[in-house]
Amino acid sequence: MDTFDYVIIGAGSAGCVLANRLSTDPGIKVCVLEAGPSDWNPFIHIPVGWMKLMTNPAFNWLYETEPSETIGGRTIAIPRGKTLGGSSSINGCIFNRGTPEDFDHWAQRGNRGWSYDDVLPHFKSLETFQGDDPDGLRGRDGPIRVTPSDWQHPLVDAFIAGAETMGISRNSDYNGMRQEGASYTQRTIANGRRESAAKAFLTPVRNRANLDVRTHAHATGLVFDGKRCTGVRYNKGGRGGTPFQVTSKREVILASGVINSPQLLQLSGIGDPDQLGALGIATLHALPGVGRNMRDHYTPRYTARVKNSDTFNERAHGLRLIAEAIKWAFKKPSILGIPSTVCYLFTKSEPSVEINDLQITFMPASYKEGVQSTLDTFPGMTIAAWQQRPDSLGTVNIRSSDPFDKPAIDANYLGEESDQRVLLAGLKLARRLLRTRPMAPYFGGELYPGDAVVTDDELLNTARERGTTCFHMMGTCRMGPGVDPTAVVDNKLRVYGLEGLRVIDASIMPTMPSANTNAASLMIGEKGAAMIREV
Repeated sequence: MDTFDYVIIGAGSAGCVLANRLSTDPGIKVCVLEAGPSDWNPFIHIPVGWMKLMTNPAFNWLYETEPSETIGGRTIAIPRGKTLGGSSSINGCIFNRGTPEDFDHWAQRGNRGWSYDDVLPHFKSLETFQGDDPDGLRGRDGPIRVTPSDWQHPLVDAFIAGAETMGISRNSDYNGMRQEGASYTQRTIANGRRESAAKAFLTPVRNRANLDVRTHAHATGLVFDGKRCTGVRYNKGGRGGTPFQVTSKREVILASGVINSPQLLQLSGIGDPDQLGALGIATLHALPGVGRNMRDHYTPRYTARVKNSDTFNERAHGLRLIAEAIKWAFKKPSILGIPSTVCYLFTKSEPSVEINDLQITFMPASYKEGVQSTLDTFPGMTIAAWQQRPDSLGTVNIRSSDPFDKPAIDANYLGEESDQRVLLAGLKLARRLLRTRPMAPYFGGELYPGDAVVTDDELLNTARERGTTCFHMMGTCRMGPGVDPTAVVDNKLRVYGLEGLRVIDASIMPTMPSANTNAASLMIGEKGAAMIREV
């Protein structure tokens, strides 16, 4: 049986950061268990390759939600990365921290040490930002390169100009002190190549003698001596593979993500006793909050025809695609090197709102039936809106004691009236943005939902019939003070009531940041590693 100081379960965004930082001490032995393969697939390293990876079972867990009445009885695909880098290897390469107020709110909820001033040094230490930094809040020498857009498109310029006519100003850095405004997106892309957590944090240190990275290692359970976690059981090769066990002298760190971290806790007897008992699992430690408090951003994507300009749709076919591939090969700006969206707009759903609560994306491309994997063949554009801090809470729960069964994911999208109200305001604003004076030369008519959809009820129905995830799940092992009955970890990310076990990934987020979740997940890994090394 192999013994290490630290065993990290999951080589995703936080796990790669942890592996890098904890193994800097040559006297510390670190093992990383990743259920998926190495990040060898070329589509991982081509930013636009995420469209191919969305449905690839070799690199994607391919989860889906339970049917939900709140979205018309539909199920929704939930992509999660299953490779070195985790979801940072299959995501849209967007870098978005959130607002300072998001993290101040975490601290105000009783999580000492998690205010914006507390987390800012960790955001700065993980990045090398290659753009302007008017607020002096960006990192310049961290492992992951974050870049501004390296090209412009007339549709995006017109969209931002149109936003200005509506009183929404430009913002040179939405990752600075002020998020509100419109701009091109910031990207985890450098020289046209994806900057995943694996590429930035893990690959440069793979040759360290004290770091053991094991792929195809599907964790099946945590090992305990009383209430102390002492190791991990896993199968090499997944279901039907060879069982192994590794031992930890100091700590086991769950960095498996929003779905897999609560799943492994529940499989190991940590969770709601009633739920575990119904599945024949003996309760090791009662923590009813495991798998609860899940939030996600949810949005329909509206599409329109484009006139008087080309779009990415045409560039993605035939000879034009070959030309784009050649540009990408020579590290020139190309559609192969773009993120999932190229323009962000942050604003308020109504004037009385203190901090922006709407996020709108714009892309000079459109997708067949709103599915982000197949582009239309005609010139098109897409706009989407979502509530930044949703109130609707979902759950992740195991279905059985079989560690290879996919858990049940109840997302509860639009379950709260407040989410419906804010999203409706966002959808109305999105339509107006497409019809501003600067956009008039390019707007060729609304494709979905179409001009016949007018009333509030009709607009909400379009959200229910075609809305989908923004891939920003969080919160299923929530951090909170001891008085919070649904908290799973304390402010040091230690699992309540147990020893030698932490959760360090997006599942610990107490509330949803006003942002995509990858940047905050990297920060959580960075801060988590710092707290461990302080001990």
